[in-house]
Amino acid sequence: MSTATTPPILMDEKPVSSFLTENPITSLLSSLSQSFHERRATLGLSNPGTVENVSREVQKDVFLNNYMFTGMRADFSKSFSMDPIFQTSHSFAMGAQGIPPYTFAAIFGTNKTFLQANLDNEGQLAGRFNYRWSPELTSKFNIQLAPPSQPSQSVFTMDTDYSGADFSAGIKAFNPSLLEGTLTGIFIGSYLQSVTPNLALGIESVWQRSAASLGPETALSYVARYATKEWIASAQLQAGGALQATYWRKIAERVEAGVDCQLTLAGGMARDGGGGMMGGSMKKEGVTTLGAKYDFRMSTFRAQVDTQGKLACMLEKRVAPAVTLTFVGDVDHFKNQAKLGISVSIESATEAVQEMQEQAAVSGTGPTSPSVPF
Repeated sequence: MSTATTPPILMDEKPVSSFLTENPITSLLSSLSQSFHERRATLGLSNPGTVENVSREVQKDVFLNNYMFTGMRADFSKSFSMDPIFQTSHSFAMGAQGIPPYTFAAIFGTNKTFLQANLDNEGQLAGRFNYRWSPELTSKFNIQLAPPSQPSQSVFTMDTDYSGADFSAGIKAFNPSLLEGTLTGIFIGSYLQSVTPNLALGIESVWQRSAASLGPETALSYVARYATKEWIASAQLQAGGALQATYWRKIAERVEAGVDCQLTLAGGMARDGGGGMMGGSMKKEGVTTLGAKYDFRMSTFRAQVDTQGKLACMLEKRVAPAVTLTFVGDVDHFKNQAKLGISVSIESATEAVQEMQEQAAVSGTGPTSPSVPF
């Protein structure tokens, strides 16, 4: 009598990866994350910008600190292509402080890449390379090579920014190096988050180590930005007790005004004759700057005055479609000093670019240019 053996029943075995993704804890965390993102989306938050540009409307748009120069300047630029952007320029300066007599520059840009190189008559070479990995992620590299007689002035920086739906994060490195057996340089990390449709809060941390024989130093700063359709206010509390507050307002369609207040509080401890510690007085330093910007049809006028007795103004006027004149003046009443500057900028293009611009003018639409990751 023969007996038939029944084959064993094999149970379905799930891979380890399936167990990690389908267990109750993972499902609960996934559900909580999805619910958090859904509620976050209902708040209607927008990207607040970066910590570096938290006061951009005042410092870069209204004030003319970035536009000041002395002496005479002349810039000649020529465009060879609009998409991709390719442009060269020749800059000449006379009597200008901190500006070389001659500088040659070239620019190339596409939707993902931006390249710029400058070379002056003293042999100093500067270059920029920006690359947009995705609409949210952009990396920037800057290098400045000084002449052999001034090697200490060479600088290398790396910068990576991520722009989310309602936040921005970035990390920067200045002259990072491992040649001394340890990490040296300056590293900055920042994060800015929108908490309401108008209010954004952020933080910035700094870690630096100038040499291997010295210990690292750290600093922490806090920033806040409140923006409406008509005015923007920002505040920065920096390490060491420095406070900076700015206010920008659009007065009219072509008129903007801004005020910047910087206050430094530094307390000290002085030593007595016996080597003991004794209380020191609090040192207070502050300066307030008020500026305005007027946009006319063919010109732009900027002016600012501060509590240190400095008055500055700038007039930028386009006298022809390709010619722009700029006049700047700076008067320091406390030091009885005055500075003046004048510059002319002439733009030109190849025949192909000019034909493209003329066709765009006839059709009523401007020439299309790529969105360069500046």
